[in-house]
Amino acid sequence: MDRTERFYRMQRLLESRRCVPREAFIEDLGVSRATLKRDLAYLRDRMQVPIEWDRERGGYYLDAGPASGDQRSRSFQLPGLWFSAEEVHALLTMEQLLERLQPGLLAQQVRPLRERIRKILGTGDFAAEEVTRRIRVLQMGARTVEPAHFQAIASALLSRRRLRIRHHRRGSDEVMDREVSPQRLIHYRDNWYLDAWCHTRRALRTFAVDAIRDARIAGRAAREVPDAELDAALESGYGIFAGPVAHTAVLRFAPLRARWVSRESWHPQQEGHFELDGAWILKLPYSDPRELIMDILKYGSGVEVLAPATLRLAVVAELDAAARQYRY
Repeated sequence: MDRTERFYRMQRLLESRRCVPREAFIEDLGVSRATLKRDLAYLRDRMQVPIEWDRERGGYYLDAGPASGDQRSRSFQLPGLWFSAEEVHALLTMEQLLERLQPGLLAQQVRPLRERIRKILGTGDFAAEEVTRRIRVLQMGARTVEPAHFQAIASALLSRRRLRIRHHRRGSDEVMDREVSPQRLIHYRDNWYLDAWCHTRRALRTFAVDAIRDARIAGRAAREVPDAELDAALESGYGIFAGPVAHTAVLRFAPLRARWVSRESWHPQQEGHFELDGAWILKLPYSDPRELIMDILKYGSGVEVLAPATLRLAVVAELDAAARQYRY
């Protein structure tokens, strides 16, 4: 039983009985005395639930207001919508993605799904319309994906067939023809990426789906790459262009920036600590530095690369090039 469910069961017990002994809570909720004590303190202090202890009767009761006749009003509702931040984000993201779909083949299937999501959003104390009006999920930087290409990629991925793609390498402005065995589709920072075995390079590669100019399903079966190998090759370093870990970045964020960055997750294996002056030292593994450099640059003078020297020099070169554009 999670904490939210416990809170509602505690409320129902308090409303259904004049006084609830401590042992009744422990038996009904299946928790320890220490957990019950923490839950009661949270409801009193954070949620302002008027729970009182009656020494004579040996139990807890709701003191929700002045007496009415010889009865006290015991009606009290836990406030608000009891979704976690992650649950709200997931539900609203799904609802907004479905809302943006243009009329098409999925219209009949999508309609009941949207209705179901809105019903879930409305299961708290507020209507779904009020939730979507007051809570927003903003998406920025999403690049347009050609629907026909995405359909071919997804079909080949799930049917385990090879793909022939024309891929635009934006860094060199080249268009390359490749035959690949698709392994995974990844939605990352509001954009789609394809992890695939490239038969030309004989290695795992990640392709931005919006940079794929053409995609056609080939007749041959796709090469299977074990999940463990995919994780080791593509998820151990930093960012979407991750690979086998080659370096550890050591970044020092100024005290002002540290107030934000110290609460951020940059990588599952990151390490961090505060210095005496309030600066935040962040250590994280990486292989391909491209995305890491972009994230470092957005903090400007609020961050310094301490190690390795190659990463520090790459950031210095980018800063110098940017500064030259503003010199008269």
